Amino acid sequence: MTSPDSADLAGAAAAVDLAQELVEQACASVRGRGGIDANQVVAYDVAHAAAAVGTARAALQYGEQGDVEAAIAAAFVADVVADLAGKVAGREALWGVEPGWPTPASSFLEAQREPSVLAALAATEGPRHLGEDFELVRETFHRFAEEKVRPHAEHVHRTNSDIPEDVIEGLAELGGFGLSVPEEYGGFASGGESDYMGMVVATEELSWGSLGVGGSLITRPEILTRALVYGGTEEQKKQWLPKLASAEILAAVAVTEPDFGSDVAGIVTSATRVDGGWVVNGVKTWCTFAARADVLMLLARTDPDRSKAHRGISMFVVEKPQGDGHGFVFTQGADDVEGRPAGLEAGRLEGRPIDTLGYRGMHSYELAFENWFVPSANLVGGEEGLGKGFYLQMQGFENGRLQTAARALGVMQAAYEAALAYASERKVFGSPIIDYQLTQWKLGRMAVIIQATRQSSYHVARLMARGEGALEASMVKAYVCRAAEWVTREAMQIHGGMGYAEEFPVSRYFVDARVLSIFEGADETLALKVIARRLIGD
Repeated sequence: MTSPDSADLAGAAAAVDLAQELVEQACASVRGRGGIDANQVVAYDVAHAAAAVGTARAALQYGEQGDVEAAIAAAFVADVVADLAGKVAGREALWGVEPGWPTPASSFLEAQREPSVLAALAATEGPRHLGEDFELVRETFHRFAEEKVRPHAEHVHRTNSDIPEDVIEGLAELGGFGLSVPEEYGGFASGGESDYMGMVVATEELSWGSLGVGGSLITRPEILTRALVYGGTEEQKKQWLPKLASAEILAAVAVTEPDFGSDVAGIVTSATRVDGGWVVNGVKTWCTFAARADVLMLLARTDPDRSKAHRGISMFVVEKPQGDGHGFVFTQGADDVEGRPAGLEAGRLEGRPIDTLGYRGMHSYELAFENWFVPSANLVGGEEGLGKGFYLQMQGFENGRLQTAARALGVMQAAYEAALAYASERKVFGSPIIDYQLTQWKLGRMAVIIQATRQSSYHVARLMARGEGALEASMVKAYVCRAAEWVTREAMQIHGGMGYAEEFPVSRYFVDARVLSIFEGADETLALKVIARRLIGD
């Protein structure tokens, strides 16, 4: 078997450079062949190739910190380059390269693709190098996930029930809802690297406990918090941020519509100005946690001129009562909201739950607004915020993509640990299945993927703390969410027939992982409209 100190970091670095050159040539080829829309299949693959190369570069930095780290990095880079070779095969002309483009990396690939390399890493996760402060954060949230989240996870998943209030209260006591709220508004954000790193570390551990019960609880308030910090008035920050930080109010996000998902600029839900505020009419869908939430971060069209696209969209903080998880209907009259015009037709808000195969506990809803009044004070940014809703929500969504990568990490880590434990105990043909090379290879690839993507997420967190990293956040989200599908599938496969039974949580990890490439930017839209557009151009 290959030992950790035999890893070829120099060869890995050269292979990453070769892959980067491939991506650059492919971008030029797509531009020369009519652009993204005329070459969507190749552009999609190029976006994911760029995401993989970015993750590999982060793995290289990790590899410089020790022999085990180097082994993980080299194995990951070889896996990435081999995958790229498969994407390009038969399409070299479309990518703008010659058929033998990977030849310079042949020796490195031959050494690192030997099955024993990954097999040797089956039980080697590698150190995270978090440092004392963030390691304390990890331990704190891991303990909470183990003691408070996991005991509820299977029941909530199987019965499609609500997140228990003691989980919400416990997370609030830990300060989980205030990680991105500035200190002056009652949160824990100090404006440095710790804001983003703390969020990534905490989210991974909560998602390790359960994606639906723990991992996504802080995402919705996180998105609204970022929008308010970026563009809210001082009065709005003082009103809403302390309440979000303490979980006095919980938030949901109402952006997607039945005909407009990632194409936010096309939304049609309207907000019409009336005396004292705005009246909202329209339908939103996939509004997660809408029943339990006290406020909705709502995007609505304040300018009826559809030609203005995203420039006619504004953001509102919409207050609502807490509702039943199985659906709700609220009415609103003149006495229910201060400032609501007496002559205005009664308002109505109906929430219809959307059943899903996984990601249960928070529940998603279709929301129908009819004459729902929102006070003028709840227009984010005040009059200066008119038409800026799209930009405000992007502040939250960019961070949300990084947070989704962290959620994927937690799910993958849970699946890997479950598979490793089961493989050590389950005997087939007289031996534990972990003794077989194929099982070892699968577990080794899981461990390598998880640590490489974790280190990439840390890297992006540091970039975002410096006001950079928007593209990198999209790329790490794109890569890690697809990786989570492979990791959870193979963890389920290692369990054999029991992996298909609800008796073991690994089946939950599998169905939970499937949603990750859909929300916070569907994979295809993220690849073509965000990553490829930045790399290739319109």
